[in-house]
Amino acid sequence: MTTRLRILDDGAWLSVDDTRQVSVSELWRLDAPGFCECDLSDLVVENFLEVGIDGRTVEVRVYGQCIACGTKATTGWVPVGRVVDGAFEDIDRESVLRPRSQKSGQHHPDSGSTGQG
Repeated sequence: MTTRLRILDDGAWLSVDDTRQVSVSELWRLDAPGFCECDLSDLVVENFLEVGIDGRTVEVRVYGQCIACGTKATTGWVPVGRVVDGAFEDIDRESVLRPRSQKSGQHHPDSGSTGQG
């Protein structure tokens, strides 16, 4: 089963199987020491830059701003959902999200679709 992952509207939406699932302007709490100086970053998502999949986990790299300290930067790979039995399931983005540290060869950015299912 193939799942299509795309960024739409100049980085405003993450689309899964041609359905808009995740949008900019969300407030994410990140445990991401490399993003800014805050213990936990309060990130306003401004733009989706890349989408990929690691196993069944849908991940994105986004550009945004920490509303606590004002830092504007790009995140590492942040999980936003999972593909289970061919369907997208949201990850609770109101809880603390932990970007995955990228190790060489472990993450392959999506090229438009994935065979995960």
